[in-house]
Amino acid sequence: MVGKVIVLAGTSKGLFLLTSDAARQDWAVSGPHCGGWGINHAVGDPDSGMLWAAGGGEFFGAGVWRSADGGATWVLSKLADGQMDHWVRNDPETAKMMGIEPSEPAPFSGEADAMWSLARVDGKVYAGSKPAKLFVSGDDGATWEKVEGLTNHPSADSWQPGAVGLTLHTIVPVPENPGKMWLGISAAGVFATEDGGETWDRRNRLSNAEACAHHNHPAGPRDGDTGHCVHNIQRTGGDVLYQQNHHGVYRSRDGGRSWDDITEGLPSNFGFPIAVHPGKPETVWTFPLNGDMAGRFPPEASAAVWRSRDGGESWEACREGLPQGACYFTVLRQAMAVDRAEAPGLYFGTNSGSVFASFDEGDSFTEIARHLPTVLCVETVVM
Repeated sequence: MVGKVIVLAGTSKGLFLLTSDAARQDWAVSGPHCGGWGINHAVGDPDSGMLWAAGGGEFFGAGVWRSADGGATWVLSKLADGQMDHWVRNDPETAKMMGIEPSEPAPFSGEADAMWSLARVDGKVYAGSKPAKLFVSGDDGATWEKVEGLTNHPSADSWQPGAVGLTLHTIVPVPENPGKMWLGISAAGVFATEDGGETWDRRNRLSNAEACAHHNHPAGPRDGDTGHCVHNIQRTGGDVLYQQNHHGVYRSRDGGRSWDDITEGLPSNFGFPIAVHPGKPETVWTFPLNGDMAGRFPPEASAAVWRSRDGGESWEACREGLPQGACYFTVLRQAMAVDRAEAPGLYFGTNSGSVFASFDEGDSFTEIARHLPTVLCVETVVM
């Protein structure tokens, strides 16, 4: 038995909370929260009960919502203005019609289009944006500062956008060493700091570069690098990292200073999420898709989470409980997570609005929610 598990499902139409009983058998769904904003990522703190949700876009602007009461009420910290803000300031009739009072310009207007990632460590909340910048808050998300060390990185002028823009989509902190952190930026690659964000090291080198063919694909490995369109990064402990890249799955045992290509055995080299077992560092899950230009759905339209129990040396398909025909959904980069229960649950969400869960390390899956809007992210909190 575990405490109450909350699955935070960020969608294109707000945040939804999926709350379980202690047995993780019955799930209640509440939402949409956060004003109907598109929510790209959400996290929670099991000790305080605080929740945060990051998102926005061209219309709403960029911001981070926070809740101090388990999701019952939410407060928005606006980082950058959107089209709506300009309308209500310059058109009183529009403001009246929308029921919105004009506000002062947000502090980073013109610097961020949306917020894409969150992490909490050592009493601070970090948030990544599109375009790729990192922000930090020391007051639980009420106010924010920009981490200038990343903004001023010598390579910043050369960073290239992925298909959804230049996004800082993954933040991997180290709770036992708060000065240490990794970031995933599409399409600039993996960055690491060991001094609390003062300086950043770009870490994309292939350890087995000689064995990896040069790819003509713009996102493929080349010149000894993994390819810079990293989709997601996860840490198992110490300096062991895994990433799902636009062009393969990679493992690093030295904090990202070198990466091994561990794609062999998977049905494709393209996918978005990757997840790791919190207590078994060699157990890894990913969700391959059929390719970036072939529809981005499960190979042969048959859904499977692929699992490795040996750090990516071999892979097996986990299909029980998942649709095995005419399945065309996509699982996006932030839409797979593992809870911190004694027997961890594995969860993923789809762009067709379903959330699936496994409580036996992927041997079988159950659909715990359906008919949600497009699921952009899945995270968990065990209270």
